[in-house]
Amino acid sequence: MTTTIGAAAAGWTAAEPAARSGASVWLVDLALSPPALTACDAVLSEAERARSDRFLRTEDRDRYRASHAALRLVLGRALGADPRGLAFATGPNGKPELAGAAPDAPGFNLSHSGGLALIGLSTHHPIGVDVERIRPLPDALRIARGHFSPDETETLATTPERERVAAFFGLWTRKEAVVKALGAGLAMPLDRFSVTLPPAAPRLLRMLGGPAAWTLRDLELGRDYAATVAVTGGDVPVILRALPTGWPDHLP
Repeated sequence: MTTTIGAAAAGWTAAEPAARSGASVWLVDLALSPPALTACDAVLSEAERARSDRFLRTEDRDRYRASHAALRLVLGRALGADPRGLAFATGPNGKPELAGAAPDAPGFNLSHSGGLALIGLSTHHPIGVDVERIRPLPDALRIARGHFSPDETETLATTPERERVAAFFGLWTRKEAVVKALGAGLAMPLDRFSVTLPPAAPRLLRMLGGPAAWTLRDLELGRDYAATVAVTGGDVPVILRALPTGWPDHLP
């Protein structure tokens, strides 16, 4: 099975509801017009709107509004429910989950960076997704030494300098996706486990405790982004989809 998922297919056709035997990841364009953002606000809860208002930067506020409206849209489609009626709760380590959901309801995870968001859904396997916009990072090695495991840092240090920043962000998304799949949040230090670095295929190398089998997939989102999906369990099928252009028009 390939370890890299290429360009996302657009539309709802092949993924309604969410994949039952594997995982689906939805790519979301967050660059929306003011009327589209107003449509997003209409499906958000009062708490979500209040949280978005606390962001100081307009771009952060708009990314939150769009990404959480998209999450409600995708989950509503998967559940056959009105996105406005979905209620969320917080797991033991802070991972969001559906409140009062049926046992077969999909688990989910959300990540956004720059102008893109990822929404991961999986019914049978805990899932984590992470996306990062690749940007200049002169102190990548210093950050790695402070957060990553020694074997990862050593490999990053031997990476050619012109490739090091992209490798750092690829490594970061692989590790964050694993932590988010576990729902561990800040409770799990990133040096407690190791993963491969790009350009090597994503794979878990070492972990103290936790599931023995994992599926890690890189997502090809262009040269400006690194993205990974992590699912507990071996060889779990993963489908990458994209919300259609003008997706806020599908909001109620």
